[in-house]
Amino acid sequence: MKLLCDQMLGTLAKWLRLLGFDVYYVDDKTTDDRILDIAKREKRVIISRDKQLIERAKKREIKVIEINSTDLDEQLKAVTLIYSINEEEILSRCSLCNTPLVEIEKSKIKDKVPPKVFDLHDEFWYCKKCDKVYWKGSHWEKIEKKMKKLTKDT
Repeated sequence: MKLLCDQMLGTLAKWLRLLGFDVYYVDDKTTDDRILDIAKREKRVIISRDKQLIERAKKREIKVIEINSTDLDEQLKAVTLIYSINEEEILSRCSLCNTPLVEIEKSKIKDKVPPKVFDLHDEFWYCKKCDKVYWKGSHWEKIEKKMKKLTKDT
């Protein structure tokens, strides 16, 4: 599923990416007209709290998920009630730029992660665009905990 979060939902966009969703995140310079054009052209579902944008999207027959809360857990719940989490997709996208991650050999990232991380972990993923390395550390535990909470309540 291809999603688009508006500028009010940056944290949600990041978490959805960590959970494996393909999320286009627009910055505060992107106009509503541009958001609608991107969503229509790329067949993305708009996720927003902006009532006017939501109404305009509906008129153009663009799918929307209206977010009514500022609480991240509630926002995630609103999306995952409609589009379920695929456990195989978790940690498959860069949380910063949405680029699909690739597995990378441990030996190739020695200078890109702290020594303790290198010593403690054997699996790493890499974003070619951001040059960022990911591993299943303490943040992974937070992701798993949040995912279990989301799926338990459904």
